[in-house]
Amino acid sequence: AGFSTALSQTPSISSISSEGREDLQVNQLGTQIWIKPDMQKTDVDFSEILNAIQEIAKDVNIFFDELEGVNSPSKDDDSLLHHGNLTSTSDDASRLEVVGEEVPDKNKTNGLYFRDGKCRIDYILVYRKSNPQTEKREVFERNIRAEGLQMEKESSLTNSDIIFVKLHAPWEVLGKYAELMNVRMPFRRKIYYLHRRYKFMNRIEKQISRFRGWLPKKPMKLDKETLPDLEENDCYTAPFSQQRIHHFIIHNKDTFFNNATRSRIVHHILQRVKYEEGKNKIGLNRLLSNGSYEAAFPLHEGSYRSKNSIKTHGAENHRHLLYECWASWGVWYKYQPLDLVRRYFGEKIGLYFAWLGWYTGMLFPAAFIGLFVFLYGVTTLNHCQVSKEVCQATDIIMCPICDKYCPFMRLSDSCIYAKVTHLFDNGATVFFAVFMAVWATVFLEFWKRRRAVIAYDWDLIDWEEEEEEIRPQFEAKYSKKERMNPISGKPEPYQAFADKCSRLIVSASGIFFMICVVIAAVFGIVIYRVVTVSTFAAFKWALIRNNSQVATTGTAVCINFCIIMLLNVLYEKVALFLTNLEQPRTESEWENSFTLKMFLFQFVNLNSSTFYIAFFLGRFTGHPGAYLRLINRWRLEECHPSGCLIDLCMQMGIIMVLKQTWNNFMELGYPLIQNWWTRRKLRQEYGTQGKTSFPQWEKDYNLQPMNAYGLFDEYLEMILQFGFTTIFVAAFPLAPLLALLNNIIEIRLDAYKFVTQWRRPLASRAKDIGIWYGILEGIGILSVITNAFVIAVTSDFIPRLVYAYKYGPCAGQGEAGQKCMVGYVNASLSVFLVSDFENRSEPTSNGSEFSGSPLKYCRYRDYRDPPHSAVPYGYTLQFWHVLAARLAFIIVFEHLVFCIKHLISYLIPDLPKDLRDRMRREKYLIQEMMYEAELERLQKERKERKKNGKSYHNEWP
Repeated sequence: AGFSTALSQTPSISSISSEGREDLQVNQLGTQIWIKPDMQKTDVDFSEILNAIQEIAKDVNIFFDELEGVNSPSKDDDSLLHHGNLTSTSDDASRLEVVGEEVPDKNKTNGLYFRDGKCRIDYILVYRKSNPQTEKREVFERNIRAEGLQMEKESSLTNSDIIFVKLHAPWEVLGKYAELMNVRMPFRRKIYYLHRRYKFMNRIEKQISRFRGWLPKKPMKLDKETLPDLEENDCYTAPFSQQRIHHFIIHNKDTFFNNATRSRIVHHILQRVKYEEGKNKIGLNRLLSNGSYEAAFPLHEGSYRSKNSIKTHGAENHRHLLYECWASWGVWYKYQPLDLVRRYFGEKIGLYFAWLGWYTGMLFPAAFIGLFVFLYGVTTLNHCQVSKEVCQATDIIMCPICDKYCPFMRLSDSCIYAKVTHLFDNGATVFFAVFMAVWATVFLEFWKRRRAVIAYDWDLIDWEEEEEEIRPQFEAKYSKKERMNPISGKPEPYQAFADKCSRLIVSASGIFFMICVVIAAVFGIVIYRVVTVSTFAAFKWALIRNNSQVATTGTAVCINFCIIMLLNVLYEKVALFLTNLEQPRTESEWENSFTLKMFLFQFVNLNSSTFYIAFFLGRFTGHPGAYLRLINRWRLEECHPSGCLIDLCMQMGIIMVLKQTWNNFMELGYPLIQNWWTRRKLRQEYGTQGKTSFPQWEKDYNLQPMNAYGLFDEYLEMILQFGFTTIFVAAFPLAPLLALLNNIIEIRLDAYKFVTQWRRPLASRAKDIGIWYGILEGIGILSVITNAFVIAVTSDFIPRLVYAYKYGPCAGQGEAGQKCMVGYVNASLSVFLVSDFENRSEPTSNGSEFSGSPLKYCRYRDYRDPPHSAVPYGYTLQFWHVLAARLAFIIVFEHLVFCIKHLISYLIPDLPKDLRDRMRREKYLIQEMMYEAELERLQKERKERKKNGKSYHNEWP
């Protein structure tokens, strides 16, 4: 009856004139729908009449849906709900079949379309019928339909309480909001102009191409012949406009907007739909936070696996293509298909993987140079004069390194440690430290250029973020006080300056307190090391007793790692509490504040013990007979006779390997276990074939949701690794190599996780990596300072240099070779009278096992006068020379490296010249093409008017 009523309100179809170009108009609630059959004959074809009826029926159906939504408050549960009947067809589908349009059966059963098999599902909302927020949900869904979105509901096959709301955006809605959101779409193929080349250059290029023909054909690049879907749509783009729709390349309206863009448009609509009367009762995020909806996500594009080979049968969908050419372990050595990642997951996630790939690629030269430094140490090991003297010093007896239980030891017993130290602390270490400081700058500067190219290719150059919505928590807290927003011109909640300052002070105090907790944990590790070294020295097992200091360092590092992992959990809760206490106005402000706190907490937590070993261990211990003690009880730990660098290497190596292994397990292992458990329960209930018959929305719902903080964990892990790679790289040259190996695995782990283990995240746009770039610059500056101190204070580079030029055999000759280091070990050790030991420090052994009689003297690492001098155990002149040289080196190193960094930053432009030229030329060509297209359209209309006998005066052109 409603259908016939709607027809009675329309002009009679028989009243269409013989010219066949009159417009058929239907008025529905002020909405005009125009049907313009493009006919060249005198009478109207019956098929065109049926098409017109079909369009009218479809719109009338939507119209009555809206009326029912207004009049029936119980629409939420009954009218659109189908209890898991995947093959049933809706009324719309039956009407389509009447007029002869066939729908593929695959579309009806694959879970990506409505039951009619034509309307693609753009978004999924999930709620429970038992949820009490029914009224808000009903209003929200009525308003969704009023915005033009189409909706279907489906009950879960595994739990009847769970309801899936399927949303589809028709072409009219997509076009309207694409224009409002300034979505850039392709409208012309790009034209490339080859530069004129001289004959000589052409000959050289021919020879080079002939030589390349003998080499493997770019094994790291993906094969675009066997994977044609990787061909990017190389077109000029412009903001979509419905008035200029004829300018754009539209082969099929259903596929003109890709799935990521469609879901982004639907999400944009959902964020602006009201669910209750009131100024701030708007948006899907608020409904998710108050529990009205349980989940909201776009669908994956089908299964990521296929029975057929992708090379012979092609990809089933983009998800399958991503799995085969990106997330599969078999392509670990190939470049990432970033354009496909961006097309499927959006620009924000695409930028993360672009940055991660760039960082991994830049690690190759750093890892190569670090490996070269290590191998240089290996090859020069037998020629190192210092390690030779240590290994041959059987007559030098060292003082005990702890109270009572630690025995006297020969210096030659530390021969292995001296050789290992030389592997990391050799002549190439300073060069490597300078190289890594410059590398960090080059990495960041070239990333700017790479980001600019990506932003151009992905149409992000002119993109600006929209004015962000205010956080609901901020609105609830400050709703009573308002002021005018200078951008939108609308009143909004306002936070007083005094209130903001007081909250920031409390938050800063909380941060300071948590840093003090970290320092307290490090202090506990120090006490553990001091107490344990004596315990291990008195251990029954000879292996542990003879290597008590190494055993102490190893166990302390493992305990420190456990403390780091436990404190990380605490820090996340504290950072969340402090960030919410600050009451940031928008989500981006909240995200930046939370990111800064979490990075600061985790950076201090991860590196505090490393800083202690690098700059404090063995520096303030005193000397035998006058040791400095904690609480006047525990003697501070000393460095090994071969130096403290071996302790720093162990600390960095163990922490780096354990943390990266743990992070990789938690990133992939936890979702794998969760999803395996879900599949196991489904197999027990529905058998082995049950899961395969589930629709796509059910499969995606059973996957793990993306992290609540988005890409925060992924960025944080890589930024902390970047800090480890640069800050103490002078002490551990193999750090870039370990980071490179980890990142090669990390890229595929993250890809596998995004494609197979997580629900599809919403495609978001971003121009860069945000606050993380500033953090990277800060780490780059800190790395220069720390590496200067590591070389000057922790390593023996400066004492050896001073000895070679001032005190060695080559003093005054300007040479510093291995022959100039003869006698260095003896000159770096001081003499102590055994009878001067304190009672609580005196060892139980008298050292008679070395010479048959009690020892009178032992040696220790320091520059002090002998016991019988005028000032016993006072600092020698060599000590002050070494100290002055260390300070001078720190100042010169920092200024030199900072000058090089700033010079590189100045010389490398942020925008490549060829990109700047391409942007200017594209802007010019777009204006020309727009003008030509408009001119062509107007000329065509003029010819049609003349042909039909209709002419107007003063026509242009």
